[in-house]
Amino acid sequence: MADQTNRAVGVDIGGTGIKAGIVDLDKGELVSDRVKVATPDGAKPKDVLVAVTEVLTRLGVEDASVPLGVAFPAIVKNGRTLSAANVSDKWIGFEAEKFFEDGLGRDIHFANDADVAGVAEVRYGAAKDQPGLTILTTLGTGIGSAMLYNGVLIPNSELGHVQRASAKKDAEAYAAYSAMERHSLSWSKWAKRLQWYYSHIEFLFSPDLFVVGGGVSKHADQFLPLLELKTPIVPAVHRNNAGIIGAAALSLSS
Repeated sequence: MADQTNRAVGVDIGGTGIKAGIVDLDKGELVSDRVKVATPDGAKPKDVLVAVTEVLTRLGVEDASVPLGVAFPAIVKNGRTLSAANVSDKWIGFEAEKFFEDGLGRDIHFANDADVAGVAEVRYGAAKDQPGLTILTTLGTGIGSAMLYNGVLIPNSELGHVQRASAKKDAEAYAAYSAMERHSLSWSKWAKRLQWYYSHIEFLFSPDLFVVGGGVSKHADQFLPLLELKTPIVPAVHRNNAGIIGAAALSLSS
């Protein structure tokens, strides 16, 4: 890499896998292979640090010559993780950003995984130049969310955890992609659950655009046309690379 001034590394930590890549910040594209390792069983802090170190070593970016952003499945406030989704409860109330900086020997920018996916879409994807309120949702094991107003991130929205009063369960237990798989739902039956979810979010926030991310967004033609909303709803552009790209894009904020 002759010119690294527009390059950064993004690491996307998930409950099942840890992905990383080098990103061209001008284009919002990976300029390296995407490296992935399995998330260690239990996903305890020390074990996750070892895995992150491994992906950085495989990318050849162990030192601090390239900025680094890290995405994590938790509410993140002032560098501390306040929740834990599909990772060890030891992350709750944990000074995660400092832990990674000390362990890696470098500065990082640390943020919620859905929020960085939103940043990827607002800077390089489906929400670019979109005025007003954009709400990105990631449909996967749960429902992650990112709220962006005139391109500015409003962090830690956690809209997958709105309650279904009739069932006394979070929305994500009913409408996430994992619910479709768990109950062997057809696209049309799953879309009915999504209809309830997006109609509810639409009523609460009156957004100007919905962007749907997560791996299932590659099948957007199977379910988005079945939804009847006042708000335009479109698939995300970056899908499974959004966490890497968004984390890298935020790295210069560290």
